[in-house]
Amino acid sequence: MGIIINMDIQDQNTQKQIGKIRSVRSHIVEVEFPSNLEGPGVHDVLVLKEDPSIKFQVYGSSDSNGYYCIALSSTRNVHRGSEVVNTGEPLMVPVGPEVLGRVINVFGEGIDGVDSGRGEAIKSAATRSIYKRSLEISEVSGKQEILETGIKVIDFFAPMVKGGKVGLFGGAGVGKTILLTEILHNILNVDKEKTVSVFAGVGERTREGQELYEELKRTGTLPSVSMVFGTMGASPAERFLTALAGVSVAEHFRDEMGKNVLFFIDNMYRFAQAGNELSMLMNMIPSEDGYQATLTSEMATVHERLVSGQAASITTVEAIYVPADDILDQGVQAVYPYLDSAIVLSRDIYQQGLLPAVDILTSGSAALNPETVSVAHYTSSLEAKSLLKKAESLDRIVSLVGESELGEEDRLLYRRAKKLRNYMTQSFFVAEEHTDRKGKFVPLNTTVEDVRAILHGDYDEISEDHFLFAGEAKEALPPAATGNISPQKGQTKKR
Repeated sequence: MGIIINMDIQDQNTQKQIGKIRSVRSHIVEVEFPSNLEGPGVHDVLVLKEDPSIKFQVYGSSDSNGYYCIALSSTRNVHRGSEVVNTGEPLMVPVGPEVLGRVINVFGEGIDGVDSGRGEAIKSAATRSIYKRSLEISEVSGKQEILETGIKVIDFFAPMVKGGKVGLFGGAGVGKTILLTEILHNILNVDKEKTVSVFAGVGERTREGQELYEELKRTGTLPSVSMVFGTMGASPAERFLTALAGVSVAEHFRDEMGKNVLFFIDNMYRFAQAGNELSMLMNMIPSEDGYQATLTSEMATVHERLVSGQAASITTVEAIYVPADDILDQGVQAVYPYLDSAIVLSRDIYQQGLLPAVDILTSGSAALNPETVSVAHYTSSLEAKSLLKKAESLDRIVSLVGESELGEEDRLLYRRAKKLRNYMTQSFFVAEEHTDRKGKFVPLNTTVEDVRAILHGDYDEISEDHFLFAGEAKEALPPAATGNISPQKGQTKKR
């Protein structure tokens, strides 16, 4: 959405807001305002006097009367000495019901194929600044309520909290985006009336955005989703601001419309990366690890606004790319303090074909405690992790001498761990066309009962291969044996 400036107004107020361009360095433009007059504020949008369609956003000061600005459009026709006018306003995006079912960019322009007749231009009655204060402590809800996703490994080992934040960590090509999309699909279909979703595509491939759009359209969830995209090919300024624009759209649904919001970011690491690119262009001194010194505060500007109010909540699910599979990378670690649940995807597990490729032993959730989940769930999760940890220590022995060389007790433990790991695989609704397997939603109570049955030996006679991509555990049983397991208690019936 363009910012309209009346260029005929030449009163004293307007005169104070005119500056000149000092330099242009890629997407960073340095602007100078007269030292004896009032300069622009941080986040103010400036426009080129001779062409108001060319816009810049003030990022910070370079000296006493100089300002670094992020170019919000092409700088091809920008040169030293050009005059700029301060609008006195930050960047605004359209919000409200009009953006549901639509794909927009950070400027509020529809990018979902308007020219090909697939959509109309955004005509929203309301706009909102991409910068806004977070809620006061008294306005924030502290309730803890589990949000079921129907994905066994998440609900059992790293449950999501309604109004909380979930991080999906993983390197390239291990299934972060498809897991995020499945969560979106499953939760939205539970309560379409009260819940909407906002998807911020930050620095990801255009192809992935197109595939997501088509998948949401195919499954009928598109009318409840608003998408804001700044793709990998966009400038670092556009990628950086896309996350903030998405947050503003989500806040409007929460505050003004009383909707529970599922807020998805793909990818939060690209947000940190875009900020790093901008800081380099502004000659900022990096921190010791090479990232921008402002990384922590930039993460805070996004995460501290993504909280639950008294009337409605924002539940955040964010994919975090792990460069070179190094989870200790500072751009990755900067996200951790804000998360309630961390789900780590493993390349080794992915290569074994166990999907979703969640590393159970390094994943977890602050909600996994007796006050939030049932006692059965809590104790079963501890017992299951202990079993998997013991089995991991036996892997080296098995790889050297074979499973048959284990003692009877260790062999039983090792096989139960393999059954449990295979049971945590699952077919996804959003991947049906690719896998030719029907998607499955498994309730949390069923998952808890099935895990307890596996741990207690009720499925010791069943091969672990039968648990691969099964929904409920009873699907692994031969047809004649299905009646021998009690789904209520997870105990073998006496013949």
